[in-house]
Amino acid sequence: METLTTAETAARLRRAITRLNRKLRYSALGGVSPAQASLLSSVEKLDHPSLGDLAMAEQIQPPSVTRLVQVMEQAGLIKCAPDRDDRRCTRVQITPAGRKELERIRLRKTEFLERRLLALSSTEQRQAEALVAFLEVLLEDE
Repeated sequence: METLTTAETAARLRRAITRLNRKLRYSALGGVSPAQASLLSSVEKLDHPSLGDLAMAEQIQPPSVTRLVQVMEQAGLIKCAPDRDDRRCTRVQITPAGRKELERIRLRKTEFLERRLLALSSTEQRQAEALVAFLEVLLEDE
């Protein structure tokens, strides 16, 4: 086996994580698009964000967030209300139906990974456990 440079290893890791993320996203969707699932997660995480907060978190333009929020509000996944202190600002919160959809998405992602892990040998499963620990270390704040 040839030795890779750190840059080559980083590039391979990035590609593998990107592909895994894409597979997870598409394996988990029910009645929502990937953009809607991502926005739903951001609404939950940010706790009553403004439309501007969501645009920044999702790295999309404000008009795109507005359209996405309107569709999701009509679907009953989120609820919008004016900010108490600044009526010009709209705040978004997840509804019980939105929370349930987010739980279903997360469950389907976990089930996808579990099926893949169960197909591995016991040695490969131990390697996967070590990989998880490694990724958690990578994600720690510096």
